[in-house]
Amino acid sequence: MLFRASAGTVAVMALDGSLFLHLTEQFVHTHGHRPSFSEARSWERSIPVLASALNDAGLGDVEVMLEYALPLNSKRADAVLAGVHPVTGEPSYVVVELKQWGQATPDEDDPMLCHIDAYTRPVLNPIEQVRRYCDYLANFNGAIADHPERLSGVAYLHNATEFGVSGLREVETDDRGQLYTAERRGEFIDYLRAKLSEKHSGAHAADELSSGRKVPSKQLMSVAAQEVREREQFVLLDEQQVAYRMVLNAVHRSKQSDHKEVVVVTGGPGTGKSVIALSLLGELYRQGIPALHATGSQSFTKTMRKVAGARKREVQDLFKYFNSFTTAEKNSLDVLICDEAHRIRETSANRYTPAAQRTGKPQIEELIDVARVPVFLLDEHQVVRPGEMGTVAEIKAAAASKGLACRVVPLDSQFRCGGSDAYLRWVVRLLGLEPGGPVMWEPDGRMRLLVADSPEEMEAFLESRRAQGYGARISAGYCWKWSPEPKPGDPLPADVVIGNWARPWNLRGDRSVSGAPPSALWATDPAGFGQVGCVYTAQGFEYDWSGVIIGPDLVWRGDGWVTDRTASKDPVFKKSTPDADVDRLIRNTYKVLLTRGMVGTVIYSTDPETREKLRELVGAERAVATAFV
Repeated sequence: MLFRASAGTVAVMALDGSLFLHLTEQFVHTHGHRPSFSEARSWERSIPVLASALNDAGLGDVEVMLEYALPLNSKRADAVLAGVHPVTGEPSYVVVELKQWGQATPDEDDPMLCHIDAYTRPVLNPIEQVRRYCDYLANFNGAIADHPERLSGVAYLHNATEFGVSGLREVETDDRGQLYTAERRGEFIDYLRAKLSEKHSGAHAADELSSGRKVPSKQLMSVAAQEVREREQFVLLDEQQVAYRMVLNAVHRSKQSDHKEVVVVTGGPGTGKSVIALSLLGELYRQGIPALHATGSQSFTKTMRKVAGARKREVQDLFKYFNSFTTAEKNSLDVLICDEAHRIRETSANRYTPAAQRTGKPQIEELIDVARVPVFLLDEHQVVRPGEMGTVAEIKAAAASKGLACRVVPLDSQFRCGGSDAYLRWVVRLLGLEPGGPVMWEPDGRMRLLVADSPEEMEAFLESRRAQGYGARISAGYCWKWSPEPKPGDPLPADVVIGNWARPWNLRGDRSVSGAPPSALWATDPAGFGQVGCVYTAQGFEYDWSGVIIGPDLVWRGDGWVTDRTASKDPVFKKSTPDADVDRLIRNTYKVLLTRGMVGTVIYSTDPETREKLRELVGAERAVATAFV
């Protein structure tokens, strides 16, 4: 959270202006940049209104937690009120979303979405928004997980009239999803009094919430079976839910009016693209709507087949590859969900493709043609192989050439890396993927970042975390040869050699060898810890602790990075691959590897000068040797 104090204190600080200076300073410290004009303005206009209502309700001792960060992601609730319930005497919490909207109209296709003048795209109905914040908080904070009845939610549209937002009430309300307007300020005050006692301080309840154990994020693979076969396991928030609803609405329109449209969902690592894909597939599957999931990742597809379809062959058959549709009839599917669409290739043909099937048709066109609603989920900065061309521009151009509408939904919130915006920003600045150069790491309490002096030190640290019940993996840049796999029973060749330390690469094949899991399961099978993963095996997955070995293909010299294509053993780089493309792909590779961890990342570079630069940026006191705590 950015600030916490009693309602009485918040009111005083809002009046003298010190509150907004404090919020701005804390925002800059947490996020590395100043808040936007609209965000700062919303603080100045909305927080005093909430503080006034609380004090008029006689709740000056209720604790107010402003810009409360939801666990394990970068979303923030405007305010969480902590106090004592006037009837039960138990801790009581109210999540409050504050809106300056004067009016809003429900989406004509879906009342869960609404339109306001300030945005060109639909946004989530605030009743549903605050309800989902409550559900998410209940799932991931131990102080509430066992006592969900302690949590309530309300949206307060303090500038709106009942007439201006009456359509929003088409959405059903409940204890976690209420809505009040300026005209019903008295009812809002009564609501607050019904949830929070006037006679007790909320400080202890706020302490309990703040110290509540953060329940680990539901790993994508471990709940895939329930997600696809039974019911929705993930709570989709804000733009995630908007993307989900927009796809379902597109499916509905396609069935009602017999037309096609394309939906593109774009966002960086950890914004929840694959969670949206699974939620969509599960819902469509339950409704009996023909839909398939496709990726360009062998590891991801095979893992989904194994985990989600462990006991049902028809579920396994839902997971395909991008090149599975070369001979498919047009519009033979209602929906095709293209996950990791940044891995789309120029064509589906490869050296094994029969001559009769080498049509030369672009792969993007094949994917658009096969479904009435093709959905593409992508991150343009995760392109790591030459020839990958899944970009928003390419998809929009392909849709336009066919006269199809193309809706683009951006995802901004971050769920990977503990929900740490600061860490994601640090990584892209470190690698020069955003301008401005590397910056010092400022710990934000969400993600741990450590530097190891040796691979032995890295491995020992990760082993200690595994002993505490965390998952961990070591991955590396493709800078060592990759020997053929041995015969069953023979030891794996230890190809990744750094001094006296040597470990094998993850397996390439589809079968387990010498206790190591198949390639597709390296990131999810605990036995994967014994091998070093490459980017093609790690991409699309996450684990608690990530050890990353930066090889000699990327070294720091003087005041910048130098990529050495001769140090890369990646067979996808040909002599014809331009140096600029190799440089970009190597940097993207390390971005992928550095953004797999949910709890923390340990970095080791094989190059002494690079290690020194990393120590300088991360801080010597946070080296692994001092971190066995």
